[in-house]
Amino acid sequence: MTLIAQQDGSPAGPEIRPRRWVSVLAWLTVAPFAIWAVLRLVPADVHFRWVQLVGFTPYAALASVVGPIVALVSRRWTALAASLVVTAALAACVLPRATASDAAGGGPSLRILSSNLMIGAVPPPALVDLVRRLHPDVLTLQELTPAAAAGLDEAGIGALLPYKVDRSRPGTGGSGIYTRFPVTPGQAIDIGGFGQARAVVTAPDGKPVEIVSVHPCAPRYQDRYQCWADGLAALPSPAGSRRVLAGDFNATLDHARVRHLLDEGYSDAADVTGNGLTTTWPYQPWHFNGFGIPTVTLDHVMVSSGVAVRDFSVHTVPATDHRAVFAELGLTAG
Repeated sequence: MTLIAQQDGSPAGPEIRPRRWVSVLAWLTVAPFAIWAVLRLVPADVHFRWVQLVGFTPYAALASVVGPIVALVSRRWTALAASLVVTAALAACVLPRATASDAAGGGPSLRILSSNLMIGAVPPPALVDLVRRLHPDVLTLQELTPAAAAGLDEAGIGALLPYKVDRSRPGTGGSGIYTRFPVTPGQAIDIGGFGQARAVVTAPDGKPVEIVSVHPCAPRYQDRYQCWADGLAALPSPAGSRRVLAGDFNATLDHARVRHLLDEGYSDAADVTGNGLTTTWPYQPWHFNGFGIPTVTLDHVMVSSGVAVRDFSVHTVPATDHRAVFAELGLTAG
């Protein structure tokens, strides 16, 4: 005999339990995304593991639509309302990056190209060919080794960008800045063996623009977390001078330390032009603890006031796991 209802019309025991499990399923679908949204909105990188995860927020935002679907199908209206709030919060974090804002700016142009050379593995002729094609005024390089710097000289980089600040070193910690215009070297930001080259370029309008080749430690392991955090915290404030930060930030716009740079007054070129969801790493398949890593946006061009963004694009460079980033900027008063 199957119990449908008791004599007084109330549901019998066997019918209650399945309904409870449907509710539990609906809330279990919502909960992980709700936790993710809360942590993403916290104005701090709350834990080393969160630093590793938060860069995948665009994927979490996309996956979070499962919550409203499950709640709707199961007719759990409270769970539906909660899941819609969570999905909306995550969407608000990432969707503006796909919408262009005013990218126009008066004044002369300054074209910036940046590339991580993967411990100098990029063939110098391939990079020089990209410089010939894009005509950047400034090239910032990360993981620039002495051998790679010598190879670039042999490949003819000096004929295209005759001024340089060479902070190359063996391994992953070297960097450099090559420019079309006269340059004054600055004090490099050197934390944890990662040197972030700095220089002041005399721009086409005759006024200075500070350039930083950004490359803090990668937070791959917990003992590198503080090095990564300090490397980003040491980047100069946008106040007071025209500045451009270009390179491998080892962080996305979802990391609190990068959001702090934006709050201070920097603008991200990809974000401004509606290309903020274009990924740059890993261009080649990359695994961590046996799991394949989805592509994220680690490479950026960020500008202070006095520098407008006109265009942004990414470009493939052989033998590296990063895509190069390119931005055309407009120089205004600074």
